[in-house]
Amino acid sequence: MPIATLLPEDPGDSAVATPPPPLRARPLALTPWRPDRALNSWLWTLAVTAIAAGTRFWALGFPAGKSFDEVYYATEAQEMLRYGYEDNRGYMFVVHPPLGKWLIGLTSAIWGNNSFGWRIAPAVAGVISVIVLTRVAMRMLRSVLLGTFAGLLLSLDGISLVMSRVALLDIFLQTFVIAGFAFLVLDRDQLRSRLGALYEAGLDLGRGVPALGPRPYRLAGGIMLGLAFGIKWSALSFWLGFALLSLLWDRGALKAAGVELPTMATLKRSVPYAFFSLGLAPAVAYVLTWLGWFVGDNSWNRHWGDTHPGTGLFALLPSGLRSLLDYHHQAYLFHSNLSSYHAYKANPWSWLVLGRPILFYYPTQPAGCGAVKADGTPDCARAILLIGTPLMYWAILPALGWLAWLWFTRRDWRAGAIAMAFLAGWGVWLHDQKRTGFLFYMTPLMPFLMIALAMAVGALLSPAAEDGTSVLNRWRSNTGKAIVPRHGLDEPVPELPETIASQTTPRVVGLREWVALREIPLTRMLRSAVVAVWLGAVVADFVWMWPIFTGGLLTYEQWNARMWFPGWI
Repeated sequence: MPIATLLPEDPGDSAVATPPPPLRARPLALTPWRPDRALNSWLWTLAVTAIAAGTRFWALGFPAGKSFDEVYYATEAQEMLRYGYEDNRGYMFVVHPPLGKWLIGLTSAIWGNNSFGWRIAPAVAGVISVIVLTRVAMRMLRSVLLGTFAGLLLSLDGISLVMSRVALLDIFLQTFVIAGFAFLVLDRDQLRSRLGALYEAGLDLGRGVPALGPRPYRLAGGIMLGLAFGIKWSALSFWLGFALLSLLWDRGALKAAGVELPTMATLKRSVPYAFFSLGLAPAVAYVLTWLGWFVGDNSWNRHWGDTHPGTGLFALLPSGLRSLLDYHHQAYLFHSNLSSYHAYKANPWSWLVLGRPILFYYPTQPAGCGAVKADGTPDCARAILLIGTPLMYWAILPALGWLAWLWFTRRDWRAGAIAMAFLAGWGVWLHDQKRTGFLFYMTPLMPFLMIALAMAVGALLSPAAEDGTSVLNRWRSNTGKAIVPRHGLDEPVPELPETIASQTTPRVVGLREWVALREIPLTRMLRSAVVAVWLGAVVADFVWMWPIFTGGLLTYEQWNARMWFPGWI
């Protein structure tokens, strides 16, 4: 009868340890990015944040009084503080959820019921958007430089800037949408890290996927998207689009880990839990934003359910929820039939080219600019114009075209994510061309468009197949001087009498020689020059447009010089 033992039969073998099985190399697709120096990445983030804060908080209280739709939202914010719901008897039916007005009311309760107090919350939200975008762009593009570039572009975007300086709702929508997306990107990396660890340990994932642990980042992302829905109902498209995107990312991660049936594995391991984190949790977060409406005895439509019990499953809901659902039905009908004339109404197609900006502030006959008309009256102008920084904004369409090609040819997940955001933030408005729309509807989409621009810039700065001849070789042929490449300092250049290899002391080199030593290809030099010129032009354009972003005092001639097209007036 055989005897099993846990000890070796030969005592001499006990000294020989069995080596552990070798780990498999983790696929790059399952390796989340980490910056080489975390402190460095945060210092660059801080620098971009300082620019965003400086531009958004500068003279924030100007103009005093309410501009454009601040007459609604700043007013309703005070009503929220008093009653917990909007109580303007002139228009009790309010067609936007309450969270944005709660945020405006919060800062005005601290800094006062004045223009500065109303605008603190939007300014803070605008700065947070820049911070979140910078960090998520670094992670997506695997580059501190490109993430910083994306954050800088958002800091210089005229639409985001102006919306951060007025007490309207859309900048809050931008903040919660990009925050929800950022958490889902973190969840994507966390899942891939877990799968990578299993793959590296030698686990055969082709036969099945074990439980992958809690997904706190996905839960946080779902809550952020639910709160975005509590700002404006237009966040619904981002909520649904990003929830689908998260599931597609899960399938891609499982496929990269070697799972034979990734779709079935996603349905088993991801979808049931996603129902809670991306479905139920956002819905609960959204309903909680209506708490003031629920407890307010006189809030609009609050008691509709008391006299309308309904039938079927609808009848099982509490009266308050039935009232809230009817409220949403009424608001949907209002938005669906919103086609009234407005001076700044703009078709979604015109948003892509800045066809019709919005004049938020334009006082009559301002004085003090030093210019006078023939009759002796001041010839001055002040304006706050909601418009994107033109030279930046007009580069977006070519960048999106390149990203579309990138997705179709390489299935680049980042291009797909931006495409999903673009459909959610712009494409959904195309179904009803007659509906009254405005350029500021682009506000929640702007961070994703900045990622698109940063990706395009990254492609221009990266090595390419056509680089070919380096500046090193061109330097040699044009000057006849010896330049030893950095990878071969010990290799002499026999055809030249002197070489840098024979030198033992450091020396100062000029820019051209430094470039030659770095062996930077000529084509990449040219592409880098294009990026540098474009960025310089964007910064100059932002400075040029600054007075009409912030209501600066100009002569009428100076103001008119900034109105490049008739549709801007």
